[in-house]
Amino acid sequence: MMEDHVQSLIELVETNENKHEAARIRNAAVFAEHAHQNQKRKSGEAYISHPVEVAKILLSYGLDDETIIASLLHDTVEDTPVTLDQVRELFGEEVAELVDGVTKLGKISYSSKEEQQIENLRKMLLAMAKDIRVIMIKLADRLHNMRTLEWQTPEKRREKALETLEVYAPLAHRLGIQNLKSELEDISLKYLDPIGYNEIVADLELFHENNERFHRIRSMITDKLKVENIDATVESRIKHIYSIYRKMFTQNKDFNEIYDLYAFRIIVNKTTECYNVLGLMHDLFTAIPGRLKDYIATPKPNMYQSLHTTVSFEGYLFEIQIRTYEMHRIAEMGIAAHWKYKSGLSGQDPLDQRLEWVRRLLEVQDGLSDADDFMKTFKIDLFADQVFVSTPKGDIITLHADSTVIDFAYAIHSQVGNKMIGAKINGRIVELTSKMQNGDVVEIITSEASNGPSRDWLKIVRTNEAKAKIRQWFKKEKKEENIQNGREDLERELRRNLINLNNISRDELLAPIYKRYALSGFDDLCAAIGYGGVSLSKILPKIKDDYSKIIKQQQAVQRPHPPGGIKKNPGGVEVDDIDNCLVRLAGCCVPVPGDEIVGFITRGYGVSVHKADCPNIKNSDPARLVRVHWEGNDTEYFTTSLYLIALNRIDLFADISAVLANMHIMTHSLTMNPQSDGCVKVFLTIEVHGLSHLEVIAKKLRKIRDVLQVERV
Repeated sequence: MMEDHVQSLIELVETNENKHEAARIRNAAVFAEHAHQNQKRKSGEAYISHPVEVAKILLSYGLDDETIIASLLHDTVEDTPVTLDQVRELFGEEVAELVDGVTKLGKISYSSKEEQQIENLRKMLLAMAKDIRVIMIKLADRLHNMRTLEWQTPEKRREKALETLEVYAPLAHRLGIQNLKSELEDISLKYLDPIGYNEIVADLELFHENNERFHRIRSMITDKLKVENIDATVESRIKHIYSIYRKMFTQNKDFNEIYDLYAFRIIVNKTTECYNVLGLMHDLFTAIPGRLKDYIATPKPNMYQSLHTTVSFEGYLFEIQIRTYEMHRIAEMGIAAHWKYKSGLSGQDPLDQRLEWVRRLLEVQDGLSDADDFMKTFKIDLFADQVFVSTPKGDIITLHADSTVIDFAYAIHSQVGNKMIGAKINGRIVELTSKMQNGDVVEIITSEASNGPSRDWLKIVRTNEAKAKIRQWFKKEKKEENIQNGREDLERELRRNLINLNNISRDELLAPIYKRYALSGFDDLCAAIGYGGVSLSKILPKIKDDYSKIIKQQQAVQRPHPPGGIKKNPGGVEVDDIDNCLVRLAGCCVPVPGDEIVGFITRGYGVSVHKADCPNIKNSDPARLVRVHWEGNDTEYFTTSLYLIALNRIDLFADISAVLANMHIMTHSLTMNPQSDGCVKVFLTIEVHGLSHLEVIAKKLRKIRDVLQVERV
């Protein structure tokens, strides 16, 4: 028997204003129901409820049959024995490609969770560039999962909510699907900061109950339009919860200090009427200078068009949005309102041009293997505010806010940027660091005699596109120079960190770095450092850690065994009268050379060496104690721990680290625990030669400002 939720989907399909092949969608629903028949959601519902709800969301956006069918099947390939070939055979190539586009890469082995997230995002972007319906399914899938997030563990809720805010809500925004974006943000906030969320909800309820001013304003607008014989619909909208939260947080305001909670929307029939209504509103209310935004003449990249003006009435500021019914449909539906598949269009379509940002994003991120770099550029490209400037011929170029004229040059073409020698803004020569404002006319001055971009440009430009093109130029044109500069930078940092490549094989030490960044060898690494493709600050910690491990292994192999009946051990301790036994330093008291020590014969683990005053030794069986003594030399290192008590201040961590670095002390851990009396307790685990070396270190640490006490743990 068909599940009720499946039947409810079929009823929606049959009554939908768009014509759908109900029988084909029914077959997909039944197939999906059978594939998921033994699976349950966390809520206890049959799993089929999820793909059905995803399909309903997409149905509300007017998506076509292939998208609806793919949404019903989107989890079958990943979570059931169903294969992509089966989907292709039963429902066609188009559906199979959509399902493949949203299927997670769960069956491939990755070195980290971050790497897996990167590959999922890359695949999603590639699929978007080919067929935007992929991201529509992905967004609907995420929306329903967020609506049912209450059934997940607290840790999973926070993880999914954060990912939604960082990736999926910005994607919905860039695609112009504002109501979906707002719901994703509000649900995410509910789980990331439930107290803040509930406070805003309560404040909004009071605001609705007690505010009569906006009823009067709405009546004034309606009456004015009637007098002028303008056929229009007047709506009001209230700022959604997450937008209020962000404004309160970023501007440190209380709820009562948010003056743009309410906005009025006037929807008319023609574009010319938008501007007529704008004039009427400025007659009716007091216009605020500099707060008029014309997104009709210059639409946003996500296709949004509207006039926005901020006005005041009785000292209260509010916004009025004016648009046509078609603009309103696009504002609500975003990219779904321009659905080319719905009307059977093919070839070049305005939708393809509006998705050009996806292709640019893929080009910029091509070759970025570092998880932090990828996510940083991905978020910047999604969240960036924008500025609209034009060429002398009148072509509009959209750039991130704070972009420079160099960014503008590279946005036109790589060769324009590479041959750039100067720039003009509104007819005046400007510096290359100059930033542009909305409406500026920018002219780039080029020369065939140009030597190409400067390395300093990488510090000046703001767009990832420009940075990528500059790096590509240096990578291609200046290989020998890159290798030389990169080698000098790397060798300088290695010397500064006391890493001696005479002691070990260079390629053995750097092999993990070669593998991580897909480099062929040392020259390739130096070139990547030289043109900025690999950051020294990111690879040095790994190099230092590997160097320390290799040196310790070499010391252990090279250490000679002493003659006679006494065993020389890696810890620098010899056991009297016992030959060839395992010796280890006890972790409870961590002895170092200079401490009085005693050995304890363990059961199956050799001799454990303790400090003579260790509490564990005082309570042990005397018959199992043996004499031991230090026989190490001052080139060996021993791990020990200290704790400091100091007055808490911002740069305390930096001062401690500086002292240890200047003394060339290897630090394994440094943790700080604030105390209730304004002090902080700092625990250090370091390597020392012995007790005298440890005392020198402690003496240096005691000289740090605000340090009150330094003791051995």
